[in-house]
Amino acid sequence: MKMNKIIKFLTIPVLLLIMAGCTQDILEDINVNKNNPTDVPSKLLITDAMTKTAFSIVGSDLAFYASVYVEHNVGIYNQMYNAEIRSGEPSLATTYNNSWGSIYETLYNLKIIINKTSPGGDEEANVHTLGVAQILTAYNLAILTDLFGDVPYEEALQPGVIFQPKLDSQESLYAEIFRLLDEGIANLEKETLAAGLGGQDFIYKGNIANWKKFAWGLKARYTARLALRNSAWDQVIEYANKSFTSASEEAKFVYDGSTTNSPFLTFFKDRDYFGASTSLHEKLIARNDMRDTTFFIPYPDLEEINFAANGAPEQVQGFYGISGIMSPTAPTYLLSYHEILFLKAEAQVRNNNLDEAKATLEDAVEAAFEKVEVGMTLDSTYRVTIQNQFDAAPLKEVMTQKYLAFFESEAVEAYNDIRRLKAMGDNVITLANPLKFPLRYTYGADDVTTNLKVAAAYGTGAYIYTENVWWAGGTR
Repeated sequence: MKMNKIIKFLTIPVLLLIMAGCTQDILEDINVNKNNPTDVPSKLLITDAMTKTAFSIVGSDLAFYASVYVEHNVGIYNQMYNAEIRSGEPSLATTYNNSWGSIYETLYNLKIIINKTSPGGDEEANVHTLGVAQILTAYNLAILTDLFGDVPYEEALQPGVIFQPKLDSQESLYAEIFRLLDEGIANLEKETLAAGLGGQDFIYKGNIANWKKFAWGLKARYTARLALRNSAWDQVIEYANKSFTSASEEAKFVYDGSTTNSPFLTFFKDRDYFGASTSLHEKLIARNDMRDTTFFIPYPDLEEINFAANGAPEQVQGFYGISGIMSPTAPTYLLSYHEILFLKAEAQVRNNNLDEAKATLEDAVEAAFEKVEVGMTLDSTYRVTIQNQFDAAPLKEVMTQKYLAFFESEAVEAYNDIRRLKAMGDNVITLANPLKFPLRYTYGADDVTTNLKVAAAYGTGAYIYTENVWWAGGTR
């Protein structure tokens, strides 16, 4: 009995000594959920930003709706049918809400990366990751303002601080886009002692030279975008010449076909809302373009391709033809090599350098034929067709070929081109849908319902048919 009392008596101070030996850090760690960290390394955050940018932003809903508006596809069921016949969907705040939220979430994560890798941050030596984050921020900000116009940015991305951020003008946002690209390029040109992104970089596997070429290409794209406001075609050519020199350098997100599938194939399997476009089919047939038989195939288990009427399809599934270039591994293009060549060709036409433009155009079409999901060779007969069409109407042929090349995963850029061309008085791409053309996308419902400034800008949503974005001649 005495021995038991002694053991019990000794146990108390021993426990106290053990507790005293615990550091404050250990005690704090007891309540930390290791599966939900509060601080994540920039290399992990940037992988998520790349994935979201490709799959959830430029490759998903925004592209699906754009493909209807530019008539790459016809909406034949449910939401896409409503978009096709302009019933509710184009003007509802709920239509693009998921994408709206994904863009802001991605911009917020990129802001964290920029803060961590900037001077004073805990990864300040990691200047290459900083440069990549700045380029991706510019890209996502451009997607946001190109489609939605004036949007919250300067006061946004501050959860718990500013609850109703003001809208910034598209003009000021474009100044920010070019600043980010210039600073991103400058940071990529600096020496760094930090480890590269390597496999965490799902786009370039840490190839910094290609990230710089991507940034120069974006400068070419956005300089052309602003042509109505500030024509600078020499700069478009200059920037394009510093960008991609082959398809191996283009910015694209590749899916492995097992753990990840391409967005358009995923959308077909999950929803089946698209039918083959009569309008696009007729443009290809008019040129004897052999991509027609590649772009469209019959619906599974049917023998013939049934084309849907643009603006007036039947709302039915399992009948209309579908895209023939959908595949599990079809990439999402952030910026393609053929786009760079088309930008250069347009600039050369605008500068009246027609011989150079014709040669560049042929290279652009050749690259578009050879892209992985098409896999075709540009033959001599079609080269003659391009030359003849170009001689008759240079700008029309350049922009029409670009429009055809963008089927289907580059639909957002086709939508931006059509709006820019209309604003510049160069309505060279004829659309068959007789219904009103949406001039922009509506703000997301999450902010329309919580931010009075966004709600006032949204109104009833009818503005999307009447108000161009700033770079297309509008005021917001």
